[in-house]
Amino acid sequence: MKVEQLMTKDVLSCRPDDNLNRAARIMWERDCGFVPVTESTESQRVVGVVTDRDICMAAYTKGQLLNQIPVRDVMSSSVRSCKPSDDLGAAEAKLRDAQVHRLPVVDSADQLLGVISIADIAREAAHEVGALRRTVTTEEVGATLAEVRKPRSVSAHAG
Repeated sequence: MKVEQLMTKDVLSCRPDDNLNRAARIMWERDCGFVPVTESTESQRVVGVVTDRDICMAAYTKGQLLNQIPVRDVMSSSVRSCKPSDDLGAAEAKLRDAQVHRLPVVDSADQLLGVISIADIAREAAHEVGALRRTVTTEEVGATLAEVRKPRSVSAHAG
């Protein structure tokens, strides 16, 4: 199965100069914890991602209102992504390697096309339980989730 068959296509993004209030509003309205950050209104080239955790940590550590904090200050700019034509196994490998729950799906020019998540893959695995031909198993999803949730090394600054 290909990523394009499971990815969410109707995805909203924000820009680096938007404030965190906009990113949080998108997450609330779309019931998600992740927003791709695109270059500009004209260009949907993915330049970063921001998560609900990024927003919470920024609010806590900066002591400012969300409408005072630009997305660029907290977004992750080292983005892992996948292509719509990638196999689910390749997407799962990227999720595991990057220890992330979601990947932007981009075209050859890094233009945003959608998002694939471990939850999308888990729903497909659950749907396929008992099927003769399975493209993804609950065991594979469990292994991916275990790898994604593995504790990362904590910097000496934390704590």
